[in-house]
Amino acid sequence: MESQPNNPLHGVKLEQIINELVAHYGWEYMGYTIKIRCFTDNPSIKSSLKFLRRTPWARTKVEKMYLNMLKNNS
Repeated sequence: MESQPNNPLHGVKLEQIINELVAHYGWEYMGYTIKIRCFTDNPSIKSSLKFLRRTPWARTKVEKMYLNMLKNNS
């Protein structure tokens, strides 16, 4: 496997991203920021993973939110 030193998401699983975002922001803020039902209507890690794996635009928004969180915490 090639090294990707300039890719902060390399090696980070989607489940880890969601868990860290929920711990940091909570479901309510995530649903307010990214308007998707898996964050607002009975949110769970499982439903979020299922939706985000099938929906590239939503996954991109979640990854951007994660990168912003990392940048603000450093």
